[in-house]
Amino acid sequence: MHRFYVTDSGFDKTIAITGEDVNHAKNVLRLNEGDEITVCDGNNTDYTCRIDKISDSVILCNIEDVHRSFAELPVNITLFQGLPKGDKMELIIQKAVELGAVAVYPVVMQRTVVKIDEKKKSKKAERYASVAEAAAKQSRRGIIPEVPGIISYKEAIRLAEGFDKILLPYEEATDINASRKLTMDICNNAKNGESIGIFIGPEGGFTKEEVEQAKEIGAEVITLGNRILRTETAGMMLLSVLSFMIEEKGK
Repeated sequence: MHRFYVTDSGFDKTIAITGEDVNHAKNVLRLNEGDEITVCDGNNTDYTCRIDKISDSVILCNIEDVHRSFAELPVNITLFQGLPKGDKMELIIQKAVELGAVAVYPVVMQRTVVKIDEKKKSKKAERYASVAEAAAKQSRRGIIPEVPGIISYKEAIRLAEGFDKILLPYEEATDINASRKLTMDICNNAKNGESIGIFIGPEGGFTKEEVEQAKEIGAEVITLGNRILRTETAGMMLLSVLSFMIEEKGK
């Protein structure tokens, strides 16, 4: 069933779809009056609807059923990703959204190679938000995860300070058994609504100063194994483990 997002709440009996989705529904998906679709309010509620009227500017839908989205994890995982080179950030956002992250923050760290012009930051933020929305639709998420734009490491530390758990994979960490036990404990004891932060370094990795700053706010330094993973792989590996184990527990 085709899925659309209308970021609003308090729908009564009908929902109006506007904007770019109208053209997509009409001319790409070739939807017609009477077709059944799903509309999500972006706040974890899905509406099963039937299209009533289609015009050039709006699609009016009658609500037939309302239920909570089944796609969300019981915990809130946020990825703080060291800003990588090229277009890797878009891939990371796409996969992080598919794996259940509620937010992704591209972070400028001490060893970040790419230099972002201040004038281009807003365009980057718009592009990142678009990637997140497309990935949310594809994976049938109940929310559109936040990708607020590029932030500094200092800002990332401040945002993560109140999280329940913070994990920081580090190439100099060596105790795989301790890392495995810690990760399993988090998965097995995760409570609904708990916040988990993941910090991933850029291509050059974390500096020792950055690791210490993270530890000061409660971050646990772990290893992901004997192989050195690329920045675009490390976060996906850890997200995969957490989302699979926590989702399994939640079901």
